[in-house]
Amino acid sequence: MLTIKTDSRKVKKGDTFVALRGLSSDGHDYIENAIQNGASHIVAEEGNYDVSTTIVPNTRQYLEQRLYEEYHSLLEDMTIIGITGTNGKTTSCYLIYEALQKLGRKVAYIGTIGFYMEEKVRELPNTSPDICDMYDMLITSYEQGYRYVVMEVSSQGLSYGRLRNIPFDYAIFTNLTQDHLDYHKTMENYAKAKQQLFYQVKIQGKAIINIDDEYHHYYEIGNVLRYGFQESDYQITNLHFKETGTSFQVKDFHIQTSLLGRYNVYNATCAVIILDLLGISKEEIERVMPTLLPPPGRLDIIPFLGNTVIVDYAHTPDAMANIFKTIEELPHRKTYVVFGCTGSRDAKKRPIMMQMALNHADFVVVTCDDLHEEEFIDIVKDMLEGNQKTNYKVEENRFEAVRFATNLLEEKDILLILGKGHEEFIIVKKDKIPYNDKKAVEQILKERQKQKIES
Repeated sequence: MLTIKTDSRKVKKGDTFVALRGLSSDGHDYIENAIQNGASHIVAEEGNYDVSTTIVPNTRQYLEQRLYEEYHSLLEDMTIIGITGTNGKTTSCYLIYEALQKLGRKVAYIGTIGFYMEEKVRELPNTSPDICDMYDMLITSYEQGYRYVVMEVSSQGLSYGRLRNIPFDYAIFTNLTQDHLDYHKTMENYAKAKQQLFYQVKIQGKAIINIDDEYHHYYEIGNVLRYGFQESDYQITNLHFKETGTSFQVKDFHIQTSLLGRYNVYNATCAVIILDLLGISKEEIERVMPTLLPPPGRLDIIPFLGNTVIVDYAHTPDAMANIFKTIEELPHRKTYVVFGCTGSRDAKKRPIMMQMALNHADFVVVTCDDLHEEEFIDIVKDMLEGNQKTNYKVEENRFEAVRFATNLLEEKDILLILGKGHEEFIIVKKDKIPYNDKKAVEQILKERQKQKIES
């Protein structure tokens, strides 16, 4: 268990607290809190305190060096797989995690849906948590006998140095589409931020690149393997969609999967490649792939009185486009969509996503996503910028929006509820309001079934 902390709230008796200066806060302001919580040693850039103290020129550099010196040999003894990209990180990671588990390997997962070792250990505040939390999870995994870790790697996590000095055996690039431009400003900056992962690959490690993505050349660093529908090391061929799943060939592997959609073929291919590189036999790979399920909140299908409700995390234009392409393959009558756009994030994608929904759906219910510091009405105004269509309704309360949309369903219709996926709350300023899309659908379904029985 890591005894170095940078969050005073997480300090326990005997811990060392390192005061980091950040963009919006300064750890020096929380030193007294850390001491009250039991810190026995303080590392700071200035000040005098009532416990053992080390003053250094730069606490961030100190922390990174200390973590490297104490834990690098331990991390070198693990097989660490990192996946970066706008879309596909969670599903690709989870499929690898699930496959290795089923094949008898002790594997941990770190990413958007939490920290897992055999089962979920805890939720995480970010896709890539802060550097101390990241090291703590890796050390905890190692101490409990886990030698494989698969993790999602975000561009902001890399930019903030949350994965500094972690050695990766395999780094995968899935794709790059518009997202996080409120932070990165340009697509080139966004692309370059993700490059850092590939500079942290071990000398004998592999960079695994989706050659079909236009930004692939940014990541052709070190020992490169390419995958995709174009000619590549792991070329995808013989793709066939069915209602029950998908079949395709990659290299000489004949893969069957219950996952739907072309984008999930890429995700499944990532799993096949990693299993192959880890020396898993062709027979075992072909046996385990059909048994894998998507992670919570990713294309989560709920039967609803002769209709289909799908809950998905899609919150970018590209992710929405993938969902619409996928449901085109499914037999259905009408398509309905419930979604909103995140506040205090890239506003440029809001009208793009709105038009995409209006163009592909028979009717759209615009609702609340995480508002953060913005007002709902301002987000909706951005979403409707330049809009001429009328096939929508605005309902701020997300539960009521879902209820309204389910009442539109008649028979063999599809309702897409997008943007929140697995999440268990809606963020409004500093408040976290409990809410989950799937639970909302299940509650409404129970109410409808009860009404049907009573009538």
